[in-house]
Amino acid sequence: MAEDAGLDLARIKGTGPGGRVLERDVQTAITARPAPPGIPAGPPPGATVPLSRMRQTIARRMAESKAKAPHFYVTVEINMDEAMKMREQLNRPAPEAERISVNDVIVAATARTLARFPALNASYREGSLEMHSQVNIGIAVALEDGLIPPVLRGADKKTLRAIAAESRALTERARTNKLRSDDLGGGTFTVSNLGMFDVDEFIAIINPPEAAILAAGAVTPRPVAVGGEVRIASIMKATLSVDHRVADGTHAGRFMQEFKKLLENPVNLFSD
Repeated sequence: MAEDAGLDLARIKGTGPGGRVLERDVQTAITARPAPPGIPAGPPPGATVPLSRMRQTIARRMAESKAKAPHFYVTVEINMDEAMKMREQLNRPAPEAERISVNDVIVAATARTLARFPALNASYREGSLEMHSQVNIGIAVALEDGLIPPVLRGADKKTLRAIAAESRALTERARTNKLRSDDLGGGTFTVSNLGMFDVDEFIAIINPPEAAILAAGAVTPRPVAVGGEVRIASIMKATLSVDHRVADGTHAGRFMQEFKKLLENPVNLFSD
């Protein structure tokens, strides 16, 4: 829990026997920490705040997307036990700056699934479909004025470690206002993850001219039935928003079925 929240266990005061850090101690530390960089507490009540250029652009594009693209949504629950175990094994010997995040795993699985289902790696263009030759994943990053999706290009051709390294670099450049021209534009699909904020499930608006966006929630322990017995598993909900002009429910269902299968049986995902 501390690792996923980006907290150093050595800095958390433990209340267990002998000063051991307990789950409640980590939860207290998460609650007490300040908001992430670039996310303000919000304007004072009663204030009228003019929109920044970025916020104006986001407002225009999202309104346009909802008005023009007929959205539909498909949600699945994914057992992340094996993916989390393999991630832990890979991260154990790695320095903190090179560790693989849950979002890296989600992006890698998304990219590989898109390579198998190119119908969702497309754009609607006035009565025709533009089928993209590359899988370029936009990674939603929260800034002070809103979300920005720097693009991880050719993501289906990259290893998980390469995706992790490039995602860290993109996120850092976005948060320090150092994005390069080739970091933006050309995205063919976006991944938005609110799991780090303990959000279980949400629906995202498609980033035009893309045909779909994947919204991922938190990985949380929940009781599940396995082989007639109830046990605790790490469950994540993911929702795919799709432009109905580009694809139908069958395409979306098969995409999510493959995405779920890949994360629940992640051997190929974690291999170099």
